Amino acid sequence: MSRSVIVTGGFGVLGHAVASAFAAKGDRVTRIDFAPSASEPVPGALDIGGVDLADAAATRAALDQVVAAHGGVDVLVNVAGGFTWETLEGGSLASWARMQAMNLTTAATITQLALPMLKASAAGRVVNIGAGAAIKAGMGMGAYAASKSGVHRLTEALAEELAGTSVTVNAILPSIIDTPTNRADMPDADFSGWVKPQAIADVIQFLASDAARAVTGALVPVTRGG
Repeated sequence: MSRSVIVTGGFGVLGHAVASAFAAKGDRVTRIDFAPSASEPVPGALDIGGVDLADAAATRAALDQVVAAHGGVDVLVNVAGGFTWETLEGGSLASWARMQAMNLTTAATITQLALPMLKASAAGRVVNIGAGAAIKAGMGMGAYAASKSGVHRLTEALAEELAGTSVTVNAILPSIIDTPTNRADMPDADFSGWVKPQAIADVIQFLASDAARAVTGALVPVTRGG
């Protein structure tokens, strides 16, 4: 049965892989992104660009478009986010607020506003993107890890809040993702052990499936190359 699936951050490398995986299964996919347009299409997808997901009014307007086009929301995958590496001594305090807004506030905002639609679904699913680096933060990872730790806590708390409903809430915790940006930032690294976007998409597909109906509040490490 075709489901209405939203992928935030859907214009990026990981978001594109996730959206493509759902579209290939016949789901009705919407990509919502801060960028104005996607560089690579997903056949059949509804693309909504230029949306600040930390802004409730803008997010509500985007959800209204999804409901008008696809009738509701069954699956929400929160990929939208950002990264920074800087020490506390040499960095900016503004980065802490920026990481909080990009990684945590975006997820909390669209999830809260989409909850009525998700609860109306026969099998609502929320899958968040956490981070392995938020389990123990290394040097320079404080602002990023703090925001992703917030995503972990959001996942756990919301899973308990929605116990007894049709909705499950889980997060995946990837290690380094094999993207062109990461390769450019770390040219001397061994890319072979990095997690491929398609491997992450496969795990997300499982968590969004009926097979994972008994799994909620889980923080799932995704760490093999794939």
